[in-house]
Amino acid sequence: MFAEHVTPGPIVMFGSGETSPSGRKIFESAFRHLPENPRVALIETPAGFELNSSQVIGRVGEFIKHRLQNYRPRIEIVPARKRGTDFSPNNPEILEPLYRADMIFMGPGSPTYAVRQLSDSLAWGVILARHRLGKVLTLASAAVIAISAYALPVYEIYKVGDELHWKEGLNLFAQYGLQLIFIPHWNNNDGGEELDTSRCFMGQERFNGLIELLPQNHTVIGIDEKTGLVVDPQTGRCDVVGLGSVTLIHKGQLHAGAFSASELQEAGLEQVVDNLNAHVHKFASGETFSLSRLGFYRAPGPGEGLPSEIWQSVLDQHQAEQGRMDEETALPGAVIRLVEQREKAREQKDFTTADRLRNELDEMGWRVKDTQAGPVVEKVSQDNGR
Repeated sequence: MFAEHVTPGPIVMFGSGETSPSGRKIFESAFRHLPENPRVALIETPAGFELNSSQVIGRVGEFIKHRLQNYRPRIEIVPARKRGTDFSPNNPEILEPLYRADMIFMGPGSPTYAVRQLSDSLAWGVILARHRLGKVLTLASAAVIAISAYALPVYEIYKVGDELHWKEGLNLFAQYGLQLIFIPHWNNNDGGEELDTSRCFMGQERFNGLIELLPQNHTVIGIDEKTGLVVDPQTGRCDVVGLGSVTLIHKGQLHAGAFSASELQEAGLEQVVDNLNAHVHKFASGETFSLSRLGFYRAPGPGEGLPSEIWQSVLDQHQAEQGRMDEETALPGAVIRLVEQREKAREQKDFTTADRLRNELDEMGWRVKDTQAGPVVEKVSQDNGR
């Protein structure tokens, strides 16, 4: 498979709850795109400043291992915690799992810390390159914020009391011509009746002020808790999965949206629409909308916008990986002969012989499936069971 024929993989984003019962359904939206027995790389970076960062990411690994065991994932941890240390996101040795991962996950921690550590790093370059080659990105919590064009400094504002401001984010979607800001925990209500903690703990009033600070022609995407948004460049669609909704706020673009005036008022977005020349769409769980709703999407070319040396190293690994897969699935001559003999026996309605030949193939580690187009032969892995 050549790189020019590969489409970037899906991006799955959690509003929260990646290790909750609803998280399994969202994770399955990612696993449906993966091969059998997939390699899953879990990145520590967003929580790398915490003394227990390995435990933070480890909980996600345990959840995937036990709750998605039917997919038989092979989980590898990438301890890319902090620049200038042995666990730097620029250390090639600890990044090895990224080069062979079918799915890459990043999650809890600090959004601004993740941006500082990953911006222009080897790790981020490899992540982008693997995604460009069709691998799946799955993001939760801090990582969802960090990939934005502008990252919300949650802790700095909510915990420390900094003035309202934004930080430059990793801007993942810039390579697709989109300027997007992601806000998980959109409908959070931890504060109860006394404190508005929606909009990722900012509250409606404070968040309206934050939107005023954003440049025009940006789209804010609010993802409710225990809800996932699956953006799939391969199909050009976005799917809402889980228990809640996804809200799109287009700043600098005024046209009829999905919200009525009363709905805008109820959602606390009336001021945003009136003051900022914006419009709002809302999509509930189970709904699908076009990727073009997020802006003027365009697919990048192979390696476009990526450091050439990183792209080439990831591409070399990808092609070697494809070569090994081709070798593993190539049919030996003895297998081909048995399949042909079995087909001849079936044509002659000699099903006793056909069954015997099927059993011989099973013993050799090859399974035959009969289809309308003819027999399909696949290799059976040793731990797949027969």
